[in-house]
Amino acid sequence: MSSAADSNPQAGQGRPLPKKESDLFRNVVKFYETKQYKKGIKHADGILKKFPNHGETLCMKGLTLNCLKKREEAHALVKLGLRNDMRSHVCWHVYGLLHRSDRNYNEAIKAYKQALRIDRENLQILRDLSLLQIQMRDLEGFSSSRLTLLQLKPNNKINWISYALGRHGTGDLEGALSVLDAFLNTQDSNSVERSRNFESSELALYRNDILEELAKQQSTTTTNALEQYQAAYAHLMEIEEIVVDRGCWMEKRARYEVHLGKYEEARTTLEQSLERGLTEDYRVHSGYMCALLEVDGTTYDEATLRGGKNGGSGTSGSSTDTLATIQVLSSEQKKRLLDVYQNELLSKYP
Repeated sequence: MSSAADSNPQAGQGRPLPKKESDLFRNVVKFYETKQYKKGIKHADGILKKFPNHGETLCMKGLTLNCLKKREEAHALVKLGLRNDMRSHVCWHVYGLLHRSDRNYNEAIKAYKQALRIDRENLQILRDLSLLQIQMRDLEGFSSSRLTLLQLKPNNKINWISYALGRHGTGDLEGALSVLDAFLNTQDSNSVERSRNFESSELALYRNDILEELAKQQSTTTTNALEQYQAAYAHLMEIEEIVVDRGCWMEKRARYEVHLGKYEEARTTLEQSLERGLTEDYRVHSGYMCALLEVDGTTYDEATLRGGKNGGSGTSGSSTDTLATIQVLSSEQKKRLLDVYQNELLSKYP
């Protein structure tokens, strides 16, 4: 047996550290994770005293030193450790973490991918990779990484939602919807995801947002758009008992009712919003004016959005909100609005 193999039992030989040193290495990792860096370095030195060329220990010591602001020494140790054991996923993972701390994200992603070539099912490396991918706007890569995590841990809720977000980010709305539906179909009627709480409420509203986006994609084809808005509206009514954010629910309901031509119902919904205390919300006032004038859905969306950009206070009689709404109205609609406004003034000041 060569002296090189004795000094580095994992240098491509597949031979683990002896039990004593293996326990010390686990402690090094634990101390790093709990930010007890000096203890971690002490335990790493205990391993390196017997096995000075052990790649994973050199890398972990370098990563720990990096947390103590000893950057140059950290880089030297990690590179030495990687050179001593290039078949170790731990060394490549640590190399990626070091690059990430230097904000060299592209190199970190390369290192993570190399680590995954060695250990394809390492959950921690997959999570770290997916976080960097979404940070770098690599949506296809993020979606692929989250799919692998989902396949490895299908009982984890966050993996389902993250994969749905990945499909949504790439523009695959149908795919995102099918992922959410597949997850919800695994839950029985008494599960937490089907009861009234903040998490289930946000998940239900997120699914409804996707349905609305599908409807907007079909805006060029009126019949298909109406069908999609009807589906979004039906789903919104279905999740009424689950949703905690009642204000958001009523806002979406009014918007769908305008898109579907249910102007009287939209006015009633917006009046209920005002009664609930949303008198300071510009969107409610702008929306009510649009419902009163029976504008189309596109004009409604633009009016409520424009009111926010103009910073309207939303208080009753706010001129800013009124002007923001008027900007998107046609000439005929402006005349009708003027008639309504004059009638209100005449009723107040006969």
